[in-house]
Amino acid sequence: MKKITLVLAFIGMITLQSCTVNEDTGNGIDNDTIGEVFEYTNVNFLPNSYTVVLEFPHSIYSSDMVLVYRLTDVFQGENVWKLLPESYYFNDGTLDHRYDYNFTRFDAEVYLEGYDLAGLSSASRLNQRLRVLVIPAAFGKNGTIDYNDYKSVVNAYNIDESKIIKIQQ
Repeated sequence: MKKITLVLAFIGMITLQSCTVNEDTGNGIDNDTIGEVFEYTNVNFLPNSYTVVLEFPHSIYSSDMVLVYRLTDVFQGENVWKLLPESYYFNDGTLDHRYDYNFTRFDAEVYLEGYDLAGLSSASRLNQRLRVLVIPAAFGKNGTIDYNDYKSVVNAYNIDESKIIKIQQ
């Protein structure tokens, strides 16, 4: 009787053992986690606070990394995106103004700070276009990506630009 109980217990242990499936390639890249992009148009930095809050269409994970880029130019038909913080200086080297941001799981707060924000041209304050890239934290550990280069980031994280979520401010 002890042998039958022992055999049944052994079979039970074997059949109840869980299986795991690892879909990643083993090269340190998490292939089943994706980043996403939210694009905000008609963003205006208005007097009093010169701050805008970009609400996300859904909450993100608290471990996610958020990058904010501002459209600064179009060169040979390609958009030129600059990573924030982005600073502009007077000829003497003192700060004229800069764009910066902070974020939560629900939004990103983008703000202007500087010497004379009221005197800043409307081209620098009004009708801005911003992109928020949300990258899962595991991706943020890759030190080979130049985060200043928007195209490098999009390519490195296989972000499909046709799936950018566009939001009118």
